[in-house]
Amino acid sequence: MTTSVPATPAEQPDVRPNNPHFSSGPCAKRPGWSLDALRDGAFGRSHRAKGAKAKLAEIIERSRSVLGIPDDYRLGIVPGSDTGAFEMALWSMLGARGVDALAWESFGAGWVTDIVKQLKPDDSRVLEAPYGRLPDLAAVDADRDAVFTWNGTTSGVRVPDGNWIADDRAGLTFCDATSAVFAMDLPWRKLDVVTWSWQKVLGGEGGHGMLALSPRAVERLETYSPDRPLPKVFRLTKGGKLIEGIFKGETINTPSMLAAEDALDGLWWAEAIGGLPALTARSQANLDAIALWAEQRPWIDFLAEDPAHRSPTSICLKIVDPWFAALDPEVQAAVPKRIAALLEAEGVAFDINGYRDAPPGLRIWGGGTVETADIEALLPWLDWAFSNVRLDQAEAA
Repeated sequence: MTTSVPATPAEQPDVRPNNPHFSSGPCAKRPGWSLDALRDGAFGRSHRAKGAKAKLAEIIERSRSVLGIPDDYRLGIVPGSDTGAFEMALWSMLGARGVDALAWESFGAGWVTDIVKQLKPDDSRVLEAPYGRLPDLAAVDADRDAVFTWNGTTSGVRVPDGNWIADDRAGLTFCDATSAVFAMDLPWRKLDVVTWSWQKVLGGEGGHGMLALSPRAVERLETYSPDRPLPKVFRLTKGGKLIEGIFKGETINTPSMLAAEDALDGLWWAEAIGGLPALTARSQANLDAIALWAEQRPWIDFLAEDPAHRSPTSICLKIVDPWFAALDPEVQAAVPKRIAALLEAEGVAFDINGYRDAPPGLRIWGGGTVETADIEALLPWLDWAFSNVRLDQAEAA
């Protein structure tokens, strides 16, 4: 198939998204959000004061309720966003068994680097796949620890389910779920360590992470002492016992009560619209809208090769027009940047260029705080921007 370069660009659409925030992190605030939603925050108070501590504990319990986390799992607020939470888990628990580290995009590759080059366990395997694909999940050994992202934020590729994780596994599963929770139904009993951050699917503020631990993960913490120093913000045990206060709102370091109030606002909104089923339905509707549009466009496709692996949150697209394929790689990399810049200049979409380490393309956040009507309003603008950039490039050549 070939496409000719148009003599004139596509007509500019008449309808604009009401909210042009399609960034994949920090993500869009909930519909109707304003600073007034934070008026009852515990500002200017010690985070250890009764009222402030109660708010932190409320974040934990409401998160548990909305996500359906089992009662016997510990859930706490920790420093450093999702990155801090996952690093804390890796540095505190890896090394007791062999490790299978999975990577199919940049964040998974980052965990591989930490494991192979920093932690250096005696026995580690790396299971990799290129952008757009998953590694062989059947190759994961249930006797070993497994480290993986549930949703590849920079590739738009997610694991389809937890069927590949053995119920009778001896190893622990370490799951970075930051762009999956509140948008996908996770099989909690299959997951031993799960982390995420406030600034993703519920559109909260950055800087704080959430850490969920299964009873087996707690047992690992209390029976295994890694042969490495742990900084204070990574320490989950004292005297060989779990520090239970972390999982009751007694944070390791000082949290932002402004960010905490914002996290509570997102959780209240999630509950008000129907909880996790409503959130997953909203996210799926956004993916469905883009899928319907992409099926009718010869110039664009999903980066995820298997439709069952498409993410409904970090929706990653690649340009497949033959004109684009014929460009030099350096010029290819500039095309989505120019599309994103053109849409930003029009106030139509912010921050939708693909991730810097991913193949050139676009990345549109489709989590539950994004209205499907805004996605639908954005799509004709993508056609318009692509036709303009393609025409400009042809004229320049």
